[in-house]
Amino acid sequence: MLEEVSFGQRGCSVLMSLEETDGVRKQVGKVDFLGSFPSSPPVHGLDEVAFVGRSNVGKSSALNCILARKRAARVSSRPGRTQAINLFQVGDSCVFADLPGYGYARVPEAVQEAWRESIEAYFAERECLRLVVVLVDARREPQELDGQLLFALTTYRIPALVVATKVDKLSRRQRRAALTKIQDEFRLGEEEPVAFSAVTGEGRDKIWDRIERACKEH
Repeated sequence: MLEEVSFGQRGCSVLMSLEETDGVRKQVGKVDFLGSFPSSPPVHGLDEVAFVGRSNVGKSSALNCILARKRAARVSSRPGRTQAINLFQVGDSCVFADLPGYGYARVPEAVQEAWRESIEAYFAERECLRLVVVLVDARREPQELDGQLLFALTTYRIPALVVATKVDKLSRRQRRAALTKIQDEFRLGEEEPVAFSAVTGEGRDKIWDRIERACKEH
């Protein structure tokens, strides 16, 4: 059975074969919001995948695209909207954690520090965490804060997947140069960064492949 699902900030459409999909992604039709938690989210007994990135990276649009939902995560024109850890249960297989964005200059320093402490505590304490999807803006130079985050994940021995968002806004030449620069700056493997667009759905399947592989490894 083929089903066309519209999602994302601009109503992106992806043709999905529900008979051919398997694993966690087959359950995207069953997404439940578990709540918003300033710190220490409750234990739920499922594998967890976290999504994190700078405040203007397009994280909410990316989550909506990956979950094939228009409004699972709130999309706002105002960066820094996510100020707590939001949990979404995908069927009975796993939970997605939408972490607070970081690096937004207009947010008071005290709030930024609270966000940083919340994220660090989450990484240190979350035993069910299987993968962190780190979103970076393909249009921007590699950012020091993103590098620091990747280093912290290495320190905590938490697997990470770097995803370059908004590639649809770049020409073919710009895109190639941007992806190469991100790969070199963060010393990534051949399969990263994953080129992603919440508008066209490009990269969605690659992200799901990595999520399912991470969950199966435990």
